[in-house]
Amino acid sequence: MDRFSSMRVFQHVIDEGGFASAARSLDMSPAGVTRMVAALEEHLGVRLLQRTTRKLALTDAGEAYLQRVRSILHEVEDAESAAAEHTRELQGTLHVLATPVLASYFLSPRIATWHARHPGVLLDLQIDPFPQPRIEEFDVTFLVVDEGFDGDIVARPLATTDWIACASPDYLLRAGTPDAPEQLRGHTYLKFQWPQNSGHYGRQTRLQPVGGGDAVEVDLRPALQTTSFDVLLRAALDGAGITFLSRLLVASHLERGSLVHLLPDWVFGRFTIYAALPTRKFMPSRTRAFLDFLAEFGPRDGPGRARSE
Repeated sequence: MDRFSSMRVFQHVIDEGGFASAARSLDMSPAGVTRMVAALEEHLGVRLLQRTTRKLALTDAGEAYLQRVRSILHEVEDAESAAAEHTRELQGTLHVLATPVLASYFLSPRIATWHARHPGVLLDLQIDPFPQPRIEEFDVTFLVVDEGFDGDIVARPLATTDWIACASPDYLLRAGTPDAPEQLRGHTYLKFQWPQNSGHYGRQTRLQPVGGGDAVEVDLRPALQTTSFDVLLRAALDGAGITFLSRLLVASHLERGSLVHLLPDWVFGRFTIYAALPTRKFMPSRTRAFLDFLAEFGPRDGPGRARSE
């Protein structure tokens, strides 16, 4: 049994969600994938997967083994990258994890330019609304954290973005334009509902003056609350009410005039986009090139409380 190939197949079965999907991604037969995982379990003397007709689940032993397998396969890729660094063209796979918003609005617009510069690098972009616990599994994990963030991670700050109040011209024509935070009361409020496992659950509508000073809390009753930023953006564009969104999401709509920036002297919060790195000594050249590439597109802010790489 080729132990390295078996580990690679096992990881693909988990990442692809099944034997058939893994077989397609690896250009193998489903039977061949099944045989390799079975041989790996027999070699280890432990069951790694619980198989049912509806789903595939890791056993406790499988969960622990998968973590080590990911680390080993990352190290092998790093070793290959280190050996090939004398060549001009970057090669290999860059494993990236990002929130849905960053994937859509920060990374996607830059992918074509990145690929044109480095066509030999496969960008494997995975999406997770709360990626921080999985930093060790990826080459780069993109996070958006607020000014109170206190995480012990190795990270590079890439850009900052404010959360701002905005609404469509049609809505403001009907409901009027607020000139002060207190005037938000009585308006139709479109609220982002932070999930309970996030650090922002129960967050109040608290506005901070841009130039410094005391924050103001406004008691707003939402007409809509959702865990989807895209839903809030669509509802605001359609004239449903006032919402708070990252300037990163709404910049193009503000330029076109389909949204209006309200209360420009106030922000709902300021957030920094970080590229978090696994705590490995060697950084592949493709990872470093990717971070340098992204840094071209936005001003860096201070590193906050994350440890800069």
